[in-house]
Amino acid sequence: MKFLITAGPTREALDPVRYLTNRSSGRMGYALAGAARHEGHEVLLISGPTTLDIPAGVDFVPVESAQQMYDAVRDLIGGVDIAILCAAVADYRPVAVAEQKIKKHADKLVIELERTPDILGSMRSVFGFTGKLIGFAAETQDVESYAREKLHRKQCDMVVANDVSRADIGFDARENEVLLVFAEHTIPLKKDTKEQVAMRIIEHATIIKP
Repeated sequence: MKFLITAGPTREALDPVRYLTNRSSGRMGYALAGAARHEGHEVLLISGPTTLDIPAGVDFVPVESAQQMYDAVRDLIGGVDIAILCAAVADYRPVAVAEQKIKKHADKLVIELERTPDILGSMRSVFGFTGKLIGFAAETQDVESYAREKLHRKQCDMVVANDVSRADIGFDARENEVLLVFAEHTIPLKKDTKEQVAMRIIEHATIIKP
């Protein structure tokens, strides 16, 4: 099978030296790419900026902003059997990007933000993707209910949900503990290394029916 996997954070520029981003390390997405390749699948990894080594044998496309990731997924989704959108894509970006470094003048600085393009929400309706679609839900409360709502709203086959309010799993951590949320049931995966959790996710991704 051919996998498309997104990973890492995005960076949304404020000026030539500053940007908005988040705490995603990219480890979960890279672990998924490595696990899928380990199982003999063809893997295309689209990643925002990280310090991680690219898993051996995967095709790699580096991006920086949410718009760049949106464009890359749109252009490369053709022929993909399974898409796992694991990247922590910024929901908002500055409306205007300063051409020069913003100087420290006033006590307060107001920055107007606008929504970034919705990659997961575009997969079915805009990109016409008909393969297996797996999204991620990073939540701090009501994890399962928010994930199931996302599953239906974004027309996913499975949503991987984790509680990012916990310091021992999720963002920046080497371990994870997730829920695999389907339309009618949920499968909990116990706390383990992200590499082992990734193997279980890939296993379930290959057997679900779109």
